[in-house]
Amino acid sequence: MAIRVRQPVVPITEIEHAAFCKTEDQLPAKPLAEELSVNVRWQHLPEQYLHYTAEELDRRIHQARQKLGKSVTILGHHYQREEVIKYADFQGDSFLLSQEAASRPEARYIVFCGVHFMAETACILCAPHQQVILPNITAGCSMADMAPIEDVEDAWEDLQGVLSSHGGIVPITYMNSVARIKALCGRHGGAVCTSSNAGKVLEWAFQQGQRVLFLPDQHLGRNTALKLGIPLEQMVVWNPFRPLGGNTPEQLRQAKMVLWQGHCSVHTRFTVKQIEAARARYPDVTVLVHPECTMEVVQAADQNGSTEYIRKVINEAPAGSKWAVGTEISLVNRLAINNPDKTIFCLDPVICPCSTMYRIHPAYLLWVLEELAAGRVVNQITVPADVRRDAQVALDRMLALR
Repeated sequence: MAIRVRQPVVPITEIEHAAFCKTEDQLPAKPLAEELSVNVRWQHLPEQYLHYTAEELDRRIHQARQKLGKSVTILGHHYQREEVIKYADFQGDSFLLSQEAASRPEARYIVFCGVHFMAETACILCAPHQQVILPNITAGCSMADMAPIEDVEDAWEDLQGVLSSHGGIVPITYMNSVARIKALCGRHGGAVCTSSNAGKVLEWAFQQGQRVLFLPDQHLGRNTALKLGIPLEQMVVWNPFRPLGGNTPEQLRQAKMVLWQGHCSVHTRFTVKQIEAARARYPDVTVLVHPECTMEVVQAADQNGSTEYIRKVINEAPAGSKWAVGTEISLVNRLAINNPDKTIFCLDPVICPCSTMYRIHPAYLLWVLEELAAGRVVNQITVPADVRRDAQVALDRMLALR
């Protein structure tokens, strides 16, 4: 068993999450100098970018885009603020965006308005001549940060020691993980999954072995396993700060699902009480939540599904319908704007955007574009060749299931 002495640490991205929470319905962008007053980590920028107004940012971004032409593609994740998403050539979830970038080889530069693991995935899928850029290098992901590769490698070694002669275990990682964890899954017979295909990938995994190590989001793993009929009694949680994850060898051998102790800072804010309040306010409301929410919230909701599922269901819903949505506020607000004939609101009355997504301020987008226009590449995200190769194997296994 691997022994490493580490104090439990809450990722700083998790601590910082509440910094942007507000009790208002909208989250208008301010000059970056004002947003920098929030006590979170920000990447340093040249002074002039801190004070541009929204109008100045808009004018300069358009000028840079015109100069760069088709050599640059801007990708915008659904959780981006409106002031950024309006510049995106493509909107979508992280994997869809990476595929879009890879399908456009004429774009030499891929500016990914998302978070670090997303830019890594784009780097894995894109052609060698394409360079992936993250506008703000501090835009990470608290969930991904909860599964450092060193801890995962220790856990994998421990699990092999306990289970190798008892049917083994198949590693499955959610897309929201660093490239090195995707590569570990590729090397050891596992795969990647998204929130929309997690069930299909788990079914495949159980054809390969008796057990699954699911990381880094315990809630998506638990909710998906329950849908497949696996009882809670056959699931254990792996705490990386305790020997054998806080489990006995016998508990691990009896388990079908070993769930990494990670979660999404946004989706775990939603509660059953919020669902009850929404139904009290609108008796005919439909509650729709993301499967990264806790088991209790998913079971109390009317429906649950991926970001793309949430968008599809609400966009196709009849006029006059009412929706209480448990996912990131920027997406909920966008759905409400695009569907004025429906009542759409966030379950959580305290508006909390994804704090790391929110770090992609328009000033950062302008900075990387103007640097490109001047012939300089900043904030390029790269993945070592061996990691890229093994991670591609895990992604290909997922794609083969479609």
